[in-house]
Amino acid sequence: MGTPPPIAPPAVVGILGGGQLGRMLALAARAMGYRIAVLDPDPDCPAAAVADRLVIGSYDDVGAALRLADLSDVITYELEHVAADVVAAVEGRVPVRPGHRPLVVTQDRLAERRFVEGAGVGVAPWREIRSVAEATAAAAEFGLPFRLKQPIGGYDGRGQLRITATDELDDAWEQLGRAPDTPLLAERELDFEAELSVVVARGLDGAVAAFPVARNAHDAGILVESVAPAPVSAAVGARAVEIGTTLAAAMDLCGTLTAELFLLRDGSLVVNELAPRVHNSGHWTIEGAATSQFEQHIRAICGVGLGSPAALTATAMVNLLGSGPIRDACLLGVAAALADPTVHLHLYDKRRVFERRKMGHVTATATHVDGALAAARRAANALHWADDATKEDDR
Repeated sequence: MGTPPPIAPPAVVGILGGGQLGRMLALAARAMGYRIAVLDPDPDCPAAAVADRLVIGSYDDVGAALRLADLSDVITYELEHVAADVVAAVEGRVPVRPGHRPLVVTQDRLAERRFVEGAGVGVAPWREIRSVAEATAAAAEFGLPFRLKQPIGGYDGRGQLRITATDELDDAWEQLGRAPDTPLLAERELDFEAELSVVVARGLDGAVAAFPVARNAHDAGILVESVAPAPVSAAVGARAVEIGTTLAAAMDLCGTLTAELFLLRDGSLVVNELAPRVHNSGHWTIEGAATSQFEQHIRAICGVGLGSPAALTATAMVNLLGSGPIRDACLLGVAAALADPTVHLHLYDKRRVFERRKMGHVTATATHVDGALAAARRAANALHWADDATKEDDR
């Protein structure tokens, strides 16, 4: 079977999920002349303001997904929490890219570990456990501390426990919201030198374009900053790209695949997580690469040819997280943050702010990643979320 024909503007790109990734995908697609349809349970989701049509429904609502399919020429997803049954049903009406296999491989951490190892790529030592006795055996095997993770669900550090003593295992299933005797992933905690990620795009024809590797930093499981190109050796960068390319081909992906990696002290790389989509650690590409990850994803799923992934300059991204109790979102300090002409502000149009919610990000460019990161941090530090009293004073 040959390569399917390209899907050209003004065709409709359907997106399962209307969060910030869906919003930025929609913005990139609109710039190319595509129309946008989005499915999301929230009528005020970030992508709503840039979509032509919005279908309200949950991510396991087959009927809503089929309504999206009737509006769309091609469908993609911006998160792995879409029900596999939804994608399987929609694929009968319209192309879904990346499709069913990348979704089922990556939405279950146990399946993901098996897939990665089957492709000949390393992961942290792990085992599937179903009881406190098996968890205790894992502690003896891996040593303390080690990690327990829900196989399905959880992100940004949620859905996992760091076990530092075996008596913490007694109520681990309850803490993770899992029924007794249901499977968990037990995984050795690695002593790594750096957290890296690589975003690889793969077209319908199998052509691959990999962005330069990013170095990331997390705080309690939430990505807080990325710099690219990562200050690592050429050999490490090449190996990261090889891993991303191998895994994208192994799942026959069309779109973008993000591989989050640990660089170990001996210079080797192991996979931490996979995401068959655009990714927070690739936001630097909007200002820092010849083609953003969002445009690249649209180009891939529409079959119109991949763009250049080359870095234009050293770039840093710092996430803007919410703080305090739930309230209307009002960002202060914008003029001060943007006084530096190398800084760019991206807000996600989330109407409500609360502690540690991802609300936006800033990027900065420079001749070296250290300078870019310093500028992005200064800009982020100049920004803060108003409380209700501050907003009243401003009025």
